[in-house]
Amino acid sequence: DLRPLDILSEAVPAAGLARGMRVFQVQGVRGFQLSASRPRALAFPASRLFIHCDRFPEEFSIIVTLRALRGPAKRNEYIFTLMVEESPSVLVGLRYGPDKLHFLFWSQERAGGWQTRVTFPNVSLSDNQWHTLVLAVSGQSFSLTVDCSVPKDVVVETPFPASLSVRRASFYLGNRRRRKGVFTGLLRQLVLLPGADATPRICHAVNFKVATLSVPSVLQDVPAKPVSNEVLKYPYETDMKVTLGARPRCSKQEKAQFWFNASRRGLYLCNGSAWLSMLEVQHRLDYVEEHQNLVTNSETMGVEVFSIPKVGLFAAMANRVTPPGSAIYRWTDGKFVHYQNIPTYQAQSWKYFTIGKKIFLAVANFEQNERGQEFSVIYKWSRRKAKFVAYQRLTTHSARDWEAFVIEGEAFLAVVNHREGNNHNIDSVIYRWNPRTGLFETNQTIPTSGAYDWEFFTIGPYSFLAVANTFNGTSTKIYSHIYIWLSGSFQLFQSILTFGAADWEVFHIGDRVFLAVANSHSYDSGMPAPSNFYAINSSIYELNITAQMFVKFQDLLTYSALDWEFFSVGDDSFLVVANSFDGFTFSVNSIIYRWQGYEGFVAAHHLPTVGCRDWEAFHTAEGSFLFYSSAKEPLSKVLKLKTT
Repeated sequence: DLRPLDILSEAVPAAGLARGMRVFQVQGVRGFQLSASRPRALAFPASRLFIHCDRFPEEFSIIVTLRALRGPAKRNEYIFTLMVEESPSVLVGLRYGPDKLHFLFWSQERAGGWQTRVTFPNVSLSDNQWHTLVLAVSGQSFSLTVDCSVPKDVVVETPFPASLSVRRASFYLGNRRRRKGVFTGLLRQLVLLPGADATPRICHAVNFKVATLSVPSVLQDVPAKPVSNEVLKYPYETDMKVTLGARPRCSKQEKAQFWFNASRRGLYLCNGSAWLSMLEVQHRLDYVEEHQNLVTNSETMGVEVFSIPKVGLFAAMANRVTPPGSAIYRWTDGKFVHYQNIPTYQAQSWKYFTIGKKIFLAVANFEQNERGQEFSVIYKWSRRKAKFVAYQRLTTHSARDWEAFVIEGEAFLAVVNHREGNNHNIDSVIYRWNPRTGLFETNQTIPTSGAYDWEFFTIGPYSFLAVANTFNGTSTKIYSHIYIWLSGSFQLFQSILTFGAADWEVFHIGDRVFLAVANSHSYDSGMPAPSNFYAINSSIYELNITAQMFVKFQDLLTYSALDWEFFSVGDDSFLVVANSFDGFTFSVNSIIYRWQGYEGFVAAHHLPTVGCRDWEAFHTAEGSFLFYSSAKEPLSKVLKLKTT
């Protein structure tokens, strides 16, 4: 029940900023830049915080939100110190160095006292990103949580003192009372919480990296409104940059930068992954029209649309018949044109991914080759040949899908094995990239049942992998599983009952996280046959942060659904489902659902399709498009989204 002690706010005068302080806004978040020339100006007596007692708490948490400069730090930099005026010793302090964080305290239990340093290794903060740290101290135990990830625990021989006097001591922000070791980044939050571990109070937020317990008013997101024609009470600086011309990339490096699109008269803001419209005549989806009929080598089980930098936009088709195998098309003059053929064996899907500067395309083969060998192949883009060439073969068993992802800087590739012979209950495999050999190697196997799809996603610092289990040999009414990455491997997080699950699709609407499953059919050898195996609800689940699980949000009637695709037009969000068979015919409408807030997803457009297997949404200079593949005829279609 003890109140937080806001160290940072105490250093800010009521009338404005202290000398040696400047306010900067980076990536949409404000923080203090501290001057090295006036370290004593950034100090205040500890008695202003410890009003009724001149002892430092025995148990406490320190919460810090900061942004350290990119690049390896060549020296230690102090976040804060607590020092007695006449002594050079640090009573309590926090500093960081190259990939380390040090907590310092002074123990006076012996004559003369001594300095104790608690070191947390492998703490990387110097990446130009905002981070929130929670340091919890209790006796000999010290625990550090960075961005609400797994805590780093350290136990030392010397406990934090039970009675540390702060008489005649002062807090110093970003220094230890001298110019050497001054903090060079931005500081947003510095709070002392006596008697409690602050992690639960911080880690309920969606944006963990800038979660706050207490922030000075000058740094709060909404500035004080000026009265009449007054200027802002707290002016601040920002590294704002406006880019003109064609759509630039939007990544963490471009976060909080602007792009002006002259052709659409729009101003956009990069949020770290996508351009958000700030000023624009908002487009709304009016109707869908046929743009291109693409005759394919054979029926198409899946399509992957991807862009190779400085080369162009491509679509890889997973074609059923061999020969001629599967085809890759290139977007040329507003249409897809045949570019390359690749030998495949009843290909089910493609996955495009990159590792550093290397560009790869993996195919999931369902059948054996002419020699009776069963494997799927990873192809690598050859810049010299401007083609994809075979790079690595991996043994698979009726592979349905590949998923590529990165965790903690390491690259992974997961394959879904559907069955081996008539046995559907087999292992699917997660491979880890070995940078030394330049090959993927087995990292983990996960039991699956007739699986169709992997879906990787992240929520805050946590990584998840969902598998769509389809058939266990007797029933399609089985559990599909969501796994969470913990301690170097995926572990079961949640199981959800599905009915011939063929696809998972994760998507975000605002701060809400959803997961949609495509249920293909309901069959159980031990139960009476239903009137229609294929007319069945597919479900959308929403993450409940409090319960730490996905809960059902909405059911939608589908007809042997095989895929979901999420896309946006202007401020509107949509889901399109691949309905493949209604029990009588493969000529069945696939449906675009529009997000209607409280109503959930509501059917907006009915699209005639034949054996629809996969949807892909993509954008070009010509507009926004949907691409659907047919598993029942050698014809796929590109549809254009017409907006008003």
